[in-house]
Amino acid sequence: MNAPLLVDAHHHLWDLSQRPQPWLDDPAVASIRRTFTPDDLRSSATHSVAGRRLHGTVVVQCIADVPETEDLLALAEQEPLIQAVVGWADLASPAIGDVLDQLIAGQGGRYLRSLRHLVQSETDPDWLQRPDVERGLAAARDRGLRYDVLVRDHQLDQAIRLAERFPDLPQVLDHAGKPDLAQQDVADWERGIRRLAAHPHVVCKVSGLITEADHTRWTTADIRPAWDVLVSAFGPERLMFGSDWPVANLAGGWNRWAATVDELLTGWSESDVHALLAGTATAFYGLAPVAAESGATRRTT
Repeated sequence: MNAPLLVDAHHHLWDLSQRPQPWLDDPAVASIRRTFTPDDLRSSATHSVAGRRLHGTVVVQCIADVPETEDLLALAEQEPLIQAVVGWADLASPAIGDVLDQLIAGQGGRYLRSLRHLVQSETDPDWLQRPDVERGLAAARDRGLRYDVLVRDHQLDQAIRLAERFPDLPQVLDHAGKPDLAQQDVADWERGIRRLAAHPHVVCKVSGLITEADHTRWTTADIRPAWDVLVSAFGPERLMFGSDWPVANLAGGWNRWAATVDELLTGWSESDVHALLAGTATAFYGLAPVAAESGATRRTT
């Protein structure tokens, strides 16, 4: 039997010699202000999770730039580790349909599975409900794409309205809606998460939590409250593992996050472990199937 494998449903790559990343000019992220390649990910991601080793990934856009998405699609065509791309296109543009058609028809276009916009940086509290944006979301839906929802905890109402207005657009909440784990101020976030999880076409990435905690002092105990809410609200079958590497390097890195998830999965059934570590991402993004262990053995160590 094939060994069960792990999907990282959320990471980034950038080559600063080819394309600038202006957000890296922030002094707070100086430690990751360099190029990161698939080989860097391979060398970083060495810790197993529930006995699983990294098998495939979903690479996610960083900047509002169609050429970056084209770069990632071309890379996916050449790089066996990458199984899907979450790209960017201007949802508010009248030409959004043509742009998406060109991306899908271009090099590596078959790897384009979802779109994302940095709604977390938008000041309009109704950005996702703007008529021009909704036309763009409909264009993505009509081409069989999904949507990655990137909002902060105080913007979860936008995500809830999006779920209500687009029940036929598969949606995934990135970074669990960014709960404030540094201050452990999660009551409002939990209420929003439970309302969002009431929509069955929405799933959630368990990613980006360590960078919402204290970067230098966080422990598993700091992550567990959010973890428990997500498991209760969505269930393992609607959660997917993501590293947010190399941004995760700001707060410990890929292996430390993997070790934390490994600890948090103690006592889970193999079917639930498979869902979170591979199954949900595989189903949502339409990836090549990843083997699961047979039987109902439970992990207890």
